[in-house]
Amino acid sequence: MGHAGIKTVILLSFVLAVGFLMIILSCALYSNWLPLLVALTFVLAPLPNAVFAHCGGDDFSTDYEGSGPVDLGRFITAIIVVTGFALPLVLAHSEIIRPAACAMSIIGGALVYGTILAYTATFRQEESDYD
Repeated sequence: MGHAGIKTVILLSFVLAVGFLMIILSCALYSNWLPLLVALTFVLAPLPNAVFAHCGGDDFSTDYEGSGPVDLGRFITAIIVVTGFALPLVLAHSEIIRPAACAMSIIGGALVYGTILAYTATFRQEESDYD
């Protein structure tokens, strides 16, 4: 496992589980399963970056001028992340879900997406050490 360490993986797994628990509790405690869409958006958010990350650019360029496909992937990811935070707010404002469910859903979604980012950063750093 190398640089990341087993303790880092265990900690990130625990935070991910707490995030999903908060999202599921925001649904179960208030008998409305619409906040579960937040988990779906945050799980899907890194996919455009992963798909478009290898498009464009070559290994020989040292400066980053930007690549169209890479920027498109980042833009789509940003749209999905903003949707993940805005959806519970819109549902709470329209009184479809309760404000407490909105808060729990946003906090849980932030934990889930933050954990996904931390996993990605941890293993990308470890991978680049061996290049």
